[in-house]
Parts: sequence; C-alpha cells; structure tokens
Amino acid sequence: MGHSRRPAGGEKKSRGFGRSKAAADVGDGRQAGKPQVKKAVFESTKKKEIGVSDLTLLSKISNEAINENLKLRFEHDEIYTYIGHVLVSVNPFRDLGIYTDRVLESYRGKNRLEVPPHVFAVAESAYYNMKSYKDNQCVIISGESGAGKTEAAKRIMQYIASVSGGSDSSIQQTKDMVLATNPLLESFGNAKTLRNNNSSRFGKYLELEFNTNGEPVGANITNYLLEKSRVVGQITNERNFHIFYQFTKAAPQKYRDMFGIQQPQSYLYTSRSKCYDVPGVDDAAEFRDTINAMGVIGMAEAEQDEVFRMLAAILWIGNIQFAEDDSGNAAITDQSVVDFVAYLLEVDAAQVNKALTIRLMETARGGRRGSVYEVPLNTVQALAVRDALSKAIYFNLFDWIVGRVNSSLTARGSVANSIGILDIYGFEIFEKNSFEQLCINYVNEKLQQIFIQLTLKAEQDEYAREQIQWTPIKYFDNKVVCSLIEDKRPPGVFAALNDACATAHADSGAADNTFVGRLNFLGQNPNFESRQGQFIVKHYAGDVSYAVEGMTDKNKDQLLKDLLNLAGSSSNQFVHTLFPNQVNQDDKRRPPTASDKIKASANDLVATLMKAQPSYIRTIKPNDNKAPREYNQGNVLHQIKYLGLQENVRIRRAGFAYRQTFDKFVERFYLLSPKTSYAGDYTWTGDEESGARQILKDTSIPAEEYQMGITKVFVKTPETLFALETMRDRYWHNMAIRIQRAWRNYLRYRIECAIRIQRFWRRMTGGLEFIKLRDQGHQVLQGKKERRRMSLLGSRRFLGDYVGVGNKGGPGEMIRNGAGINGSENILFSCRGEVLISKFGRSSKPAPRIFVLTNRHVYIVAQTLVNNQLQIASERTIPIGAIKSVSTSNLKDDWFSLVVGGQEPDPLMNCVFKTEFFTHLTNALRGQLNLKIADHIEYNKKPGKLATVKVVKDPGASNVDSYKSSTIHTSAGEPPSSVSKPTPRPKQVAARPVTKGKLLRPGGPGGGPSKLASRPVPARQPLPQSTPQPAAVQPPPAPRPAVSPAAQPRPVPQPVAAVAAAQHTRNASTSSARAPPPPPPATPPAQKKPMAKVLYDFNSDQTNELSIRAGELVQIVSKEGNGWWLCMNTATSVQGWTPEAYLEEQVAASPKPAPPPPPPAAPRASPVPATNGAAAAVAAKAKAKPAPPAPPAKRPNMAGRKVAPAPPAAPRDSAVSMNSHDSSGGSGRGTPNSASNASLAGGLAEALKARQHAMQGHHDEDDEW
Repeated sequence: MGHSRRPAGGEKKSRGFGRSKAAADVGDGRQAGKPQVKKAVFESTKKKEIGVSDLTLLSKISNEAINENLKLRFEHDEIYTYIGHVLVSVNPFRDLGIYTDRVLESYRGKNRLEVPPHVFAVAESAYYNMKSYKDNQCVIISGESGAGKTEAAKRIMQYIASVSGGSDSSIQQTKDMVLATNPLLESFGNAKTLRNNNSSRFGKYLELEFNTNGEPVGANITNYLLEKSRVVGQITNERNFHIFYQFTKAAPQKYRDMFGIQQPQSYLYTSRSKCYDVPGVDDAAEFRDTINAMGVIGMAEAEQDEVFRMLAAILWIGNIQFAEDDSGNAAITDQSVVDFVAYLLEVDAAQVNKALTIRLMETARGGRRGSVYEVPLNTVQALAVRDALSKAIYFNLFDWIVGRVNSSLTARGSVANSIGILDIYGFEIFEKNSFEQLCINYVNEKLQQIFIQLTLKAEQDEYAREQIQWTPIKYFDNKVVCSLIEDKRPPGVFAALNDACATAHADSGAADNTFVGRLNFLGQNPNFESRQGQFIVKHYAGDVSYAVEGMTDKNKDQLLKDLLNLAGSSSNQFVHTLFPNQVNQDDKRRPPTASDKIKASANDLVATLMKAQPSYIRTIKPNDNKAPREYNQGNVLHQIKYLGLQENVRIRRAGFAYRQTFDKFVERFYLLSPKTSYAGDYTWTGDEESGARQILKDTSIPAEEYQMGITKVFVKTPETLFALETMRDRYWHNMAIRIQRAWRNYLRYRIECAIRIQRFWRRMTGGLEFIKLRDQGHQVLQGKKERRRMSLLGSRRFLGDYVGVGNKGGPGEMIRNGAGINGSENILFSCRGEVLISKFGRSSKPAPRIFVLTNRHVYIVAQTLVNNQLQIASERTIPIGAIKSVSTSNLKDDWFSLVVGGQEPDPLMNCVFKTEFFTHLTNALRGQLNLKIADHIEYNKKPGKLATVKVVKDPGASNVDSYKSSTIHTSAGEPPSSVSKPTPRPKQVAARPVTKGKLLRPGGPGGGPSKLASRPVPARQPLPQSTPQPAAVQPPPAPRPAVSPAAQPRPVPQPVAAVAAAQHTRNASTSSARAPPPPPPATPPAQKKPMAKVLYDFNSDQTNELSIRAGELVQIVSKEGNGWWLCMNTATSVQGWTPEAYLEEQVAASPKPAPPPPPPAAPRASPVPATNGAAAAVAAKAKAKPAPPAPPAKRPNMAGRKVAPAPPAAPRDSAVSMNSHDSSGGSGRGTPNSASNASLAGGLAEALKARQHAMQGHHDEDDEW
C-alpha cells in the first residue's frame, strides 16, 4: 500500500528521511534496550475533532453512517477524511485557506497520524516512501466530474515541488515545467460543463521522475480518452474547450490579422451552446497564462504560431455551411469561407470542396471490382465529414502538445524512482449513456479491480507479518465485469462491437442491429442484460444502461481516405506532423478500433500502476449546483455507493479498527498507568511491548478487545480507542485544572486590585477643570474661526503644560532653567511650535521654537547646538501686559501674531494648540485680550512697519499648513460654529468584593470586616445545582443593626448626564435574602410629539412663516423665547414660524409607568403624574382674549439655519458650560432673545453639585478598602 512506513513523529535528520540506526534490530523485529519515549505534553492547541477523522473508527459501518460523518465534517469546513490510508475528499467549492505555504510546512516530514487528514499528507507519504524505500509510488485520484480530482492532482504537484529540494538550476527548471503543464493542458483539455466549470475532458497520468537524492529530473505524461466530440457540439450552457474562448477573446493583433480571428460569437463551434463566459474566470488572463506556460515548456514562437493556425482552421471549418442543390446533393453556400480554410491549411480550395461534398467509393465485389466512383454527399453527410475533419485536427493537435511537453520534460539525468499521479474521468451514469461512457466506466472498473486487490492484499500481508489471527471477509470482485467487457473468448462487449464493425454495412443502423445480435450471446452472463436498443452492465458502482445507437460508428474511429488525402496534399509541414501516416490506397486491413485502443491503454495503465505502491484519493461532489456549504445527502450517498467506500471500510476493519507500533502506543498512553508514569514523567524500565501490555492491563481493557503483534498493538473496536483517548484527556484535565485554579485566583486578585486603584484615581482626578477650560476655548473662537477636526474630539482636553516646563526634573526643568523663567511664575501653557524668521537677502522661513506662557510673560525659547552642546535660551520674553492684540485668520490654520509694537518686530507664530493658547492668555489678561480675526494676519515685520500675511484656502493643501511668499496655504476646516463631540463614556461598573482566591483572607484588609458587607447586593438568579462555597472562603455575614440615615449605604456616584436626566434616585433593597428577579418592565410607549391647537387665524406673506386656521392642530418643532414657535402642518408637512400667542399647547398626561413588584419590606411609592394645570390656565387666558393679539414686531430670521434638526438628546459631561453668556446652545435656530438654555445650564449645575457632593463624601473612608 501507499501508506507511510515511517514511524509516527519520524526522525528529522535533514528533511526527515532515513531511519535511525542507533538501536540494533532484534531478529523478530523488536528493538533492544529501554525505549526512548518523549515526555508527554498537554495539547493546548489540540483541535476538537469533528465526527471521526478515520471512517474505520465508525461504530456502525453503513453507507448512511459514512454519509452522516462526511456531512458533519463538511459543515465544519473539514473536507478530508481517512479510510485507513485512503483519503476521502469532499469538494468545498470555495477557498478554505488550507493550501498555504504555512500549512504545507506543517505536513513536511510528518507521519500521517501526527497531522489532520489532508492531500498534503498523502503527498508526503508517497514522497517519503519513494525516497526512503526506493519504491515507485502512484496516487490514484477518482471521482465524478466536479468532485475535485484536478485540484487534488495540482496540490500533490505543489507539495512535491516544494519539498523535493534541489538547488541546481536544471532541477528548478524541471519543477517549473512540471507546474506549467497544468495551465497548458487545462486550456486544451478542460471545458465548462453543467457539473463543473473546469471539467477535465481527458484522462492524464503524470509520472514524475526523481534521481537518487529525491530531486525531480524529468516527467512523462500519458493522456487518455480526449472528448473530441466537444469540439463540434455542446449542449446548452456548456462550452467548448477553454482555449477557443481564450484565443478568440484575447488573441494579439498579429493572429487576428494572419488568421482572421474574431469574437467567439462569430463561430458556430463556440456559439452553438450560447455560453461564452464562466463566472469568476477571466479568459484573457487565462490566455496569458497559457502563452507563458508554452514559453516555460520551451515551445518556440514558430511552434506557437502553427498551433494557433490549426485552432483558427478548426473555427473556420465550423463556419462552412451546406445547402441542397437541384439534385438534392450538398453544395457549399459561402465559397469565401472555404477559400480561407484552404489558406490556413495551405491546400487547394478545390480539393477542400471535393473532400467535403464528394466521397470516393471503391467496389469490392462484382465484375467491376476495384472500380472507383465519385458519390455526391447530401447535406447531413457533408456536415458529418466537416465535423470529422475538425475533430481529427484537434485530436491530433492535442496529442502533439502532450508529446511536445514530454520531449521538454525528458529526464536530464539518471532516473531512480517515480511518483505517478492519475487524474482520470470518474464513473459516469447519465440519462443516455453511449460509447464514451462505456469506455470511461471500463477504465474505472479496471482501477477498482486493482484497488480491491492491492487493498485486501496489503491488509492480509500486514496481519500475516504481525502474526494476527483474523477472519477473511467476503467482497465483490469486479474481475467478472472487466472480463464481460474486454474478453475475446468468450467474446465480450468490445469483441461483439468489433465484429459488427467488421461487417460491411453501408448503413450505420444496420451495423448497430448486427451488434445487437452479437450481444444476445452474452445473455447468460449474470452481470449483463439485453433490452430493446439498449444493454445493461452491472458495474461495481451500479447498473448502467447503454444505448446501442451510433456505437459502431464511434468504435470505427477512422477518418475517410478523402480527408487523409486532403491533409497529405498540404504544403504546411506542421499539418504533415499532425497526420504523419501516408494513406496506403491498397491496404484492405481493418484499422484498430477505438475499443481496441482504449483496451490497450487501460491494460498498459494497470501494468504501470501494479509496478508502483499506490495511494488513493476518493473525491466526492457534494452538490450539482457548484454551491459552497450545500450538501446534498442523496447525491453523496450515491457516490459513496459507487466509490465502494463501505466495502473499503469493511476491508480495512477486517478485524481491527486501529493499529500502532509499540513505541508510539506507549508514548501516547503511558500517562494512564501508575506503573509507567509519575507526575507526567515516563518511569517504565522494560521494553515497549511490556509497557504496552501494562498500560492495557491498568486501563482494564478486556483481552478480547486487542491483540499484540510483533511490532504493533491491534485494537479491535473504535470504542476502545475512544475510551483510551478520553482517559488521557481526563488525566490532563485533572492535572491542568490545579495550575489553572491557582493562576486564575492570582489573576483575579491582581486585576481586581488594579481596577480599584484605577477607579479611585479616576474619581479623584476626573479632569473636569480641563473640560471647562476647553468649553471656554469654544467661546473665544465661537463662530469666528474655522476649527480643526482633531480639536473637536470628545476626548480632547486643554492640559496646558505639554512640554512639562512646570514639572520638577526632566527636560521641562532644563527648558525652564535655560529660559530663565522665574520660579514664582505659574506655568499656564507650553508647547512646541514655529516662528517665522526673516533673514537679509533670503525669504522668510519657519523655525522651531518652544512657547511658554506664564501668568506674567510669553517666552519664545530657542534650542541651538554650539560645539555639539545643546543650549537653551529665551529668544524673546514678552510681558503679557505689553500685548496690544493677537491677530489670526478666520480659516483653520494655526498661525497668529502677537502685536506688541516697540523696538522689535512682532513674532508670527505657528502653534497647533492655538485655541488653548488664546484661552490661557485671555484668563491671564482677565478677559482683556484683543483678538483680531480676519481673512489675513497683521504684524509689525519691522518696528513701525505694519505688514499683512494672506491666508488662502487651498483644496490641494495637506493637513499641514504651508507658508510661502507672505501667503499661508491651508485646507478646508470644520464650520466656525462647531462644538466638541461628546466624551466617550466608559461603562459604569459597580465595585464587587473580592471574595475568592486562596491569596485573600475573608473580609477586609487585616482580617477586619469588609466595608462592602453592607453594600446592597443586586438579586441574582440562582444557578441550578450550584455548589455551596467553602466556609473558609465565604465572608462573614454583616449584622443589620438599626442605623441612622447618615450611616446608610451610599449610592455609587453617577455621571453628570445621568444625574441630570434622572430626577429620582433608585434605592436598592438591603434585604440579604435573594428573591427571584422581577419580571422585565413593559416596553415604554413611543414618545408623543408636542402638538398645539390654533386659536386664531394667521395669514402671512413671508416664506418662512406658516399660515394657520383656527381649530387646526399643528406639531411644535421648536420654541423660541422671543414670541415665535417653529411649527409644522401635519397634513402638508410644511414648516414655518407662528406667533406663540396664537397657539395653545396640548399637554397630554404622561402614562403611569407600571412599577416593578415591591420588595418584602415596604411597597414602593408610585410616581405622581405631572399636572397640566399651568397649561389649562394658559388656555383659559387665551380663550378670554376678545381679539387675536398682534404678532411680535421682530420677525424670525431663517437665513443660514437648518429647517428641522433634532434637539440634543441629553447634556453631556464633556461639554458642561458654566458661562451664562452661552445663549445659543448650538441649536441652530437661536434668536437674539433666546433663553432656552437657562434651565438646562441650571439643571446641569445642580447635577454637578450633587455629584461633587457625593464624591466628597468618600474622602474619609474608601468604600473599596
């Protein structure tokens, strides 16, 4: 068999080939001395097995059980499964990422049992056995069309090319040529079918040849059964061979001019099926790969030209059409097509006409014996002759390409061994089966025959070698089916077919009838049935019915002498190469038939395979739709039956489901016996066999469940193996859980402590003052200057001293000392920036500086290198009282100037934290900062000489501002009215007591009672069958004496937004009893939109005002404090401003929320609904008015305002404003008299005070410690 004979875990000397000679072999195969057992390790990355990875481990052997296991694995993206050493592959119809270089390396040098099932494991096994034991290997891949045979063959070639080594350039060239055969032969031999978008329409046996070092030196390809009938016709939604579409779509201009190539729609042979494209396939890219493969193979450009000339000739031959003349004979309709075909074949056009429309007949009997007559053909016969010529050219062209590839792959050195890869048609059963299916199924019968023989023989040999007692099983030997088809005496199907072809019949139908008569002699065979116009052969895969019609014609497989004479008259040497045999006009012998050829090829193939050690890959197609993740159990069950998987499992399970060498068995399971292991170490001093016996004894495995061979342990049932694996997993679980428990306790303790420290620190340094400062900065530039996006982030804080000048030690202190900043000055702001430096005769350029703002001065600090020593000095010190104004632009640039006047020029500065600088400077000047914002920047470039710098918005500018020639280029920024986004708020997590882990003592620090004992505990749902905690771990229950309100548990402080939104506090129950949780509250009703009733008619000619009629209901969109409301007519959805006095707001009573179930202590007070008395008073007052009031004199202004933006959802913690002059609130509709934010600011202030008061209560004692 082709399974690896390397011990599992194989020695990794160089690549891992060769066996260790350290231990001397004893005569019976055992090794002397103590076994070298590797220490067992816990497989932390072990992947949980889906189903069983080896079908021999199934508890029940049946086709249905096999199907269920394959389906389960397929649904979890496990497409490979073993049957012993046979690999079963299910096509996933998608890329699973399992053929990468990383995956390939994981199988390199590994035994089959060490890694999951994979096609790479089969390739590794074949390569290892060839190199180590000098045996020729072969991989037989079988399955129906679309099951993935070609893909498996390519992956085997990929693996062998990767691991076979060899740094010689000729060896690498051989590898490249072998891999290049795939795209080349796929283009000429593959086509789109209904079942498969890349179906191989020929069989291929690729034999890779290696030298003694295991390096590839050559290869040879044998092709079988090319489906040449596809050249001239395909069914709907199938295509011709790929090369025709690649050529017609992507042919270079040279070929289009020479051969008249057009699009595939222009040719009959490529347009008959109305299918021109394959989903996901780029024919132009595939054509480039084909051309590249031809170059790698070594095909010269002249040879490529001749190949494409023949393809063009086939396409144009298909466009020759016939019509009946007056005599009913065939006549060519378009002579120009014939002339072009004659040009391509380099023959005379008149000869083409004659060959296609006239047949030469020679009399064989009578007085005029030997006379030759010209017989005109009718249109049907002429079309058949035309198609026969096309098929003959393509068939011979394909054979020539294979021969050309073989000549390039001729071995470049001595050949020691080989690995063959057989990729051939799978078994085919269609609604109508003909001669092609008979030949394909015959070859599959031959392959199944050697599979059964070699599989059964390998099992018998192993049992005999290991001296194991077993009972032979019965199996179906398909040799009788092979004899039924191929035997001459008694005559089989092929012999009867040849006899019918040898009978002289002018009519093919008569020959078919003769064939039917010959088949009657096979009626006594139990595997054969004859029916009207059909016959049935009982194959191993099932009964197949073959149609007799047309079989004799297909079996003759001969070209008319007229067409051979036409090819012989060509002046093109390549045509003579394709048709090398000269026509012998006097030869009367019957040429070999197609059945003779396929029979000879099949026998040669079997002879070749029998000389090698085979490996098997059985491919399965999960569905006919080529859809990923679809598994059709009926289709797969049918394939399981005709692939004979159940019989394969039964043969493999002839007595024992699992076998392993003694050393690997001991290495795997020595942990299960106290006599062979201690604390994970191997302690057995005997040999491997005695160690294996001891393990089986200590695990209480019955004696009838296993046998001991010479070198292996044989386990009878899969359940026994599963029990051993379960015990091994349980051992590791029990050992590892102790370490995990201790480690988790430590991690829990450490993480909990860190969290509490962090929580305490965040509460003490919440950063609210930074948020206030940032919001003040918005007011400094609000509506005047465009903003940068990064300035509006919710996490932005005005931290001030970015350089750390105010810190003690470090580079900040060096800058402070170097700049001579007095220690009494308070550092308000510091950062790095740039100052525009003017030099005589040169253009001004920015230079880096450090800006420091104190409560007295602005320092511009320069850092220079003098004699490789860093010197820090204040370049300029400006008292803040001397600053007359600050000039900046209204765009988003970071440039500004400090207008000072005096004897020195004003500094023009670039600082990314400009807004923060302006804010701190405003505070230092007690609000007296004169900030000038315009479309330019003013500064005194020289004393008394005012200069301006233009600031322009450049769409092509980057995020970094650029200065050139007194102009600053910047990009577009955020609108001037932008405000900061809400601060990202972390999830509130209530503190929990640390009550677990042996590193902790019960209660609080020092063994005292925990302060958390009195904290209200939320009710939890009890877990089923929960285990009570040990008494040593449980904290002592806290007493419940009567306490004063001041000593009651404090609630956890909530964020400001949460406090502002919630107007009531939620008191948790202090009951220690764990009551079941209350049911979830009902879904709250949708919030109703505010409505108002119209009291008086209001007509307006203004476009921004809404005309209303008394008695109507309108929706209130927004209220302004200047006497105008923005309303919307619900019928027309038109919005506009309406006088407030003309409306009466309809206040609906809020629905009473359903209270949760009350706790046992006391019932919960129901919330009191809001009263609408104020609204009633307003309505009564409005009704009392005798006439409609006059609208407010100041009309609303809609310019520049959004029509209906959503109001802010809730106040946020990051944007708390303590300034009463912020009246707009960012609503976008504020009028000069708006005071809508007064109540909001007051509510937030009250919420902030409540939160601060709650936090201050924690200063005396910490709730965590």
